[in-house]
Amino acid sequence: MGDIDLVTGAFGYTGRYLSRRLADSGRRIRTLTAHPRPILPGDPQVDVHPYSWDDPDALTASLRGIDTLYNTYWVRYAPGGTTHAQGVRNSRMLIAAATAAGVRRFVHVSITKPDRTSFYEYYRGKAEIEDALRASGISHAIVRPTVLFGGDDILINNIGWLVRHFPVFAIPGDGRYRLRPVATTDLADLCIRVAGEPDDVTVDAVGPESFAFEDLVAAVAEAVGARCRLVHAPPGLVALMLPVLGLLTGDVVLTRDELRGLMAEYVHVDGAATCPTRLTDHLAEHATEVGARYQSELARR
Repeated sequence: MGDIDLVTGAFGYTGRYLSRRLADSGRRIRTLTAHPRPILPGDPQVDVHPYSWDDPDALTASLRGIDTLYNTYWVRYAPGGTTHAQGVRNSRMLIAAATAAGVRRFVHVSITKPDRTSFYEYYRGKAEIEDALRASGISHAIVRPTVLFGGDDILINNIGWLVRHFPVFAIPGDGRYRLRPVATTDLADLCIRVAGEPDDVTVDAVGPESFAFEDLVAAVAEAVGARCRLVHAPPGLVALMLPVLGLLTGDVVLTRDELRGLMAEYVHVDGAATCPTRLTDHLAEHATEVGARYQSELARR
């Protein structure tokens, strides 16, 4: 169609990396966002439009002329009254608007192991949107990342912050549940790669390394030079500690469902790596930066 792509939430974490990668390849960028922010060094110029959830015609109009829509929109939890159910409804509207506007390709950033029967509403909603996208008839790619790292990531960085600032880190349960981190730059490259494929695809975005959670925390602590002691604690006790950490940080550090999902290995899949960057290499290269300051999810919103 043309050289204009749309990235939902282009000023957010994943969206910013996507926008930069696209601009580097000569693409023009449009965004839908509820949080317009100043352009940072290295950011491309972006044509900004609001999410028009209450006006389907305006939403469709904002998508006209778009070649590929990269969708990073979702709700981690319910800040400001936005529920997962509303996130599903809004995502369905976005798919319908893209179809009506004639968007060539819809690249959807999902999550590993979405499941309509999950205890976790986040994962149930992700599964519902994947099904809606497949049923829509629009050419699409679904990309399922695990835990992201790099830049201003949340989980890996904030583990680094915690081991830097506290003498003890509580490992829920036995700590042997696994996760498989992926670099955000690699996720962006994978999304752009599958945007050019002709077929509908679903692909996991996973790095080459798999860690037991306890080993991951130990690797982060060693990389940043922290002398934090790792101790095992019952998951229920850790869940009770999370609101206290929330008061100290002014943030939602981890929800109970996120803790359960982590222990259920929702962020680990087997199979070949689809993204090349190793977390251990990233930690070695960015040891002074990881955990140097706390990254607040609420502050971003």
